[in-house]
Amino acid sequence: MSAALQLGLDTFGEVSVDDDGHLLQQSQVIRNIIEEGVLADRVGVENFGVGEHHRDDFAISAPDMVLAGIASRTERIRLGTAVTVLSSDDPVRVYERFATLAAISGGRAEITVGRGSFTESFPLFGYDLGDYEILFEEKLDLLAALRAETPVTWSGTTRRSLTNQQVYPRTASGALPVWVGVGGTPESVIRTARHGLPMMLAIIGGDPVRFRPYVYLYRRALRELGFSDLPVGVHSGGFVADTDEEARDTLFPYYQVGRNRIGAERGWPPVTREQYDHDIDHGSLYVGSPATVAAKIAATVSTLGVQRFDLKYANGPVPHPLLMRAIELYGTEVIPRVRDILESTLTVAR
Repeated sequence: MSAALQLGLDTFGEVSVDDDGHLLQQSQVIRNIIEEGVLADRVGVENFGVGEHHRDDFAISAPDMVLAGIASRTERIRLGTAVTVLSSDDPVRVYERFATLAAISGGRAEITVGRGSFTESFPLFGYDLGDYEILFEEKLDLLAALRAETPVTWSGTTRRSLTNQQVYPRTASGALPVWVGVGGTPESVIRTARHGLPMMLAIIGGDPVRFRPYVYLYRRALRELGFSDLPVGVHSGGFVADTDEEARDTLFPYYQVGRNRIGAERGWPPVTREQYDHDIDHGSLYVGSPATVAAKIAATVSTLGVQRFDLKYANGPVPHPLLMRAIELYGTEVIPRVRDILESTLTVAR
């Protein structure tokens, strides 16, 4: 398990604050994220994902452009999305953009597609939220067909049909890696398996162990559909600092701002320090020293039997210097500790 495990970082590009607590311009946030991706590459992080949003508290609306900036300054790290809102985009254009990113990066591009938990892109690009389910179903079907990089014939109700249409550029590997982000419904799990694509579990609340039945369902569905086994990943929020106390105390006010703004839009009550600490101790927040975060990641990986873990390292308007320190600790201390824990577990099991 430890040899196959990939450990990455994700960001949604939250608009952060400067040393005086003033919000930065989105343009500066984007430049900062490129620096964060460059640092992640340098300290040994294996994957770096950026999310897509279309609102004022997140800076990244064009992930492929940000990733291209990172690609031009890195050599090893795999670059992807967390997530691409496929429902309000065109699968052909998505494939073209990320096939181009694959060329720029020397084959390091991937996509994680999802329906997205925010809906601002639907009216922005002229889509009806009433078509939420069918848009994703049909567009995922088309994107999966495009991965063969052979002429595609496809028809549906949400875009014009294709007849023996070739999409360019082709990738050097012959297929662009595509993951499907799943929030935790059996229907989403089965749909992912039906298309023969890897599954990324977005675990943003509650004990991660509750997602174990979805991993079992996915693997069973793959077998029954005739597919070989495919990777499963986990995406969860967190923050790393030198000590547990520093990590908890530093992150909380920023986490509270971000969580309460989204909560106000969705009818959630304000988050309390007690709830925050509970999510760290018993839920899906990976906050603490390198040793604490590594132990919790290793436990999740072992419990769920997954092959990838991506930590969403920015949660609220956390200042750039604090994020850079968190990335450094994640790459230089958390990742080696996770591998050591898992290797020790395997050695004992033998």
